[in-house]
Amino acid sequence: MAVPASAVPITSSVLFDAGLIRKLSQQGPRYTSYPTADRFTDEFRVGDYLQAVNSVRAMGARHPLSIYVHIPFCDKLCYYCACNKIITKNRSKADEYLTYLKREIDIQGKLFAAMNHVEQLHFGGGTPTYISDEQMADLLAHIRKWFRFATDDDGEYSIEIDPRTVSPERVHSLRAQGFNRISLGVQDFDPDVQKAVNRIQPEEQTISVMQAARDAGFRSISVDLIYGLPKQNLITMGQTLSKVIAANPDRISLYNYAHMPHLFKSQRRIAEADLPHPETKLDMLALSIRRLTDAGYVYIGMDHFAKPNDDLAIAQRQGRLHRNFQGYSTHAEAEMVSCGVSAISAVGSTYSQNEKTLEAYYERLEQGELPIARGIKLSVDDLLRRIIIQMLMCNFELSIRSLELAYPITFTAYFAAEIEKLRALEADGLLSIDAEWLTVTPKGRLLIRNICMVFDRYLNTKQEAKVERLRYSKTI
Repeated sequence: MAVPASAVPITSSVLFDAGLIRKLSQQGPRYTSYPTADRFTDEFRVGDYLQAVNSVRAMGARHPLSIYVHIPFCDKLCYYCACNKIITKNRSKADEYLTYLKREIDIQGKLFAAMNHVEQLHFGGGTPTYISDEQMADLLAHIRKWFRFATDDDGEYSIEIDPRTVSPERVHSLRAQGFNRISLGVQDFDPDVQKAVNRIQPEEQTISVMQAARDAGFRSISVDLIYGLPKQNLITMGQTLSKVIAANPDRISLYNYAHMPHLFKSQRRIAEADLPHPETKLDMLALSIRRLTDAGYVYIGMDHFAKPNDDLAIAQRQGRLHRNFQGYSTHAEAEMVSCGVSAISAVGSTYSQNEKTLEAYYERLEQGELPIARGIKLSVDDLLRRIIIQMLMCNFELSIRSLELAYPITFTAYFAAEIEKLRALEADGLLSIDAEWLTVTPKGRLLIRNICMVFDRYLNTKQEAKVERLRYSKTI
């Protein structure tokens, strides 16, 4: 059923206003970091990263570590995908990659000696389960040689899987190897949609993997969905939602398909005539939010939903929610050490990204150095704006007084230009602001990226050319 183009209360925490979304939706960052990755420069060197590690050590290494491992390989190309991946059936490429990956882990392990307590591990890609069970066991043993992991009860150890690449037996093996959270790409259950994006994934196969994860004792099962794919409509979306809700995952990520063939070559294989109309996309979003919240899921923010008793929802209620390169996280204070081609680390007040091609990645490691290609040192202003964007993204409110206690500023003076822009959004009903608090309204939660963009100095120090904004997806 189509949703009228007016304000529709979906839950007490979210208000869907189609007219306002039409008016305000624009290209903008997703803020998995601030400054965003497109602001990194090649002026940032390995020495800058080493300095950041030394600064963490000098401060007593008060925070645990979060380790990210990037496995870039996939068997087949999904046309919608915008990830950094390598499509190949040549398994020897994975053997070579793992050899170099372990070299990088060796270097990082030495750097973080005596401050190597890990509470979070995430394998992403690509398809992490592209590597075999034996390769995974060997890689995990290598990581554990250098880092001390929290217990299964205290740590969050997650892996992204493609249900087409694993058997129920492999799922049980992943749990035995130490993973306690699992994320499955579903996107859509409709056969015509799957064919249009070159991802044939039978429902029975996906449900079987989810059941295996439940039987194996995974603490949390997460499912990824996408709306706006070719051949999708309200009927197919509703059918997929019904099947996902029946499967009962703990978390659901609902992503807006951003069709940017000028940036992602694989998307040129999608027939634009098959894409749903923007109005239909809005209707699908409204339908999805309503169906998921009616089924008992909590709207966390951006694209994420979770059951009320899931750690993500609990962290949000307790003010401990964090946002990083993997999305929302419960480990706010962890230093993120990332290994693998294109992986991004966040250590101290720096971000750093590895080389994006295998050739460059291998060459740097052959020279015995970390394969860092670019990054950024955060200024005091960056840190201030980062905490503001984090608070708004995660908690939908900002304590102005707390910010003024933490930083030597007067909010109204320091952010005078931003407040003027916020007043326009306040007039649209997206937020309220007074001397004590900036509070995002239920109507503003779906447009939280618009609100955060006001505080983005890199967007607002000059009038950006329209073509520069084309690198971002739409905020809705």
